[in-house]
Amino acid sequence: MTTTATSAVPVRRAGFDLRKLLHAREAGVFAALVLLFILGSVLSPSFLQTGNLLSVGQQISQIGIMAIGATFVIVNGEIDLSVGSIYALAAISTGMAIAAGLAWPLAVVIGLGVGVVAGLLNGLAVVLLGVPSFIVTLGSLSVFRGVTLLISDGAPISLSASQPGVAEFTLLGQGRLFGVVPMQLIIFAVIAAIGVILLSRSRLGFNTYAVGGNQEAARLVGIDVKKVKLTAFVLSGLTAAVAGVLGLSFLSYVQGVTGTGLELTVISAVIIGGAALFGGSGTMWGTIIGVAFIGLLQNILNINGISSFWQTVVTGLVIVAAVAADTWQRKRKTKA
Repeated sequence: MTTTATSAVPVRRAGFDLRKLLHAREAGVFAALVLLFILGSVLSPSFLQTGNLLSVGQQISQIGIMAIGATFVIVNGEIDLSVGSIYALAAISTGMAIAAGLAWPLAVVIGLGVGVVAGLLNGLAVVLLGVPSFIVTLGSLSVFRGVTLLISDGAPISLSASQPGVAEFTLLGQGRLFGVVPMQLIIFAVIAAIGVILLSRSRLGFNTYAVGGNQEAARLVGIDVKKVKLTAFVLSGLTAAVAGVLGLSFLSYVQGVTGTGLELTVISAVIIGGAALFGGSGTMWGTIIGVAFIGLLQNILNINGISSFWQTVVTGLVIVAAVAADTWQRKRKTKA
């Protein structure tokens, strides 16, 4: 006699689970992004033009790249306020190396190395000294900014197309694939794809959620908490440096105060995308949506001639709303 257990065993369907998607925190942000897109198309006929949308993609690329690294830090339950300063330090270091006659690929490696070292120093201070990351990175924000001003003597670095290798270097920030798609957007997409895989499909991602959710429990099951946190800060420093190099490549110009305030926009994108300030939750897709939301919002305000001061106010209100939504959801889960 044979029996069937079809009704007792859940059937897994290929593809994604729509119900899971609709219940995710990111679903609300995605819905807001769709509404924002519709609003933009209604308010301005030029909003939907390919050139404008590609311009938005290029504008959000540097913030997006930095937000990928910052997501690892925030999901860990930490914060990195120094990414704007690392951005400037990496850009200045790269620019000075090129101006000194080094081949641009080597100069880029130097810039990225600076970012890795800066992130490593942040991470070591947090995991070895036990100082809260807010305090550590608040301090290193000033330290890295000061070093940037010291090594450049406060003078701006300007690259000329007549310098050897500069024309090739600027293709990273100014070039367009097939003459259409900005190279910065391509680089952002590649880094975002790597970020998605690392956070959702790798042991590093699993350990990151575990540490952010309950650090002591993660330690008891054998996870190297210090290593996970250290890796997150290194990734944050590296992505900030990548963005800094791209910023230099795009403008061919950098000065000591470049990147001031970028850390707030980066953190905002991650939080708006659904990551919890206290760690343990958040996704890379949510961060990407959060970056796109900020970019579209700023673009719509710009197209409609809204003052940059109001843009700051609106962005701040969105951040408060996102954090309030996170707090409300946590309280509801606790009561349930």
